[in-house]
Amino acid sequence: MPVKIDVNGELVTAYLEGEIDHHSARVMRNDIDSAIERNMPSMLILDFRDISFMDSSGIGLVMGRYKNLKKNNAELHITNTSPQIYKVMKLAGLERLAKIDKVGSK
Repeated sequence: MPVKIDVNGELVTAYLEGEIDHHSARVMRNDIDSAIERNMPSMLILDFRDISFMDSSGIGLVMGRYKNLKKNNAELHITNTSPQIYKVMKLAGLERLAKIDKVGSK
């Protein structure tokens, strides 16, 4: 399973794993969107600790979840990105949409 969802009150955390590409992103998107719809969180955390590879589908995954959350004034937080994924996200401008933490940062 490429994503594990944990719900704690108004906080939903999605633990992503494996690779994020065109095929896996679709499954992750559906699972995360279902959790958002069911729980209406005030914050979604996307945990990238177990992501080994990400192409542009990962950027789309983050942007789409941001748009879904914005409808309900919820926040997006991205945690545990590898240095490479952090760099890609910064270059894509995702830090304007979400707080992004690298592995080991607070």
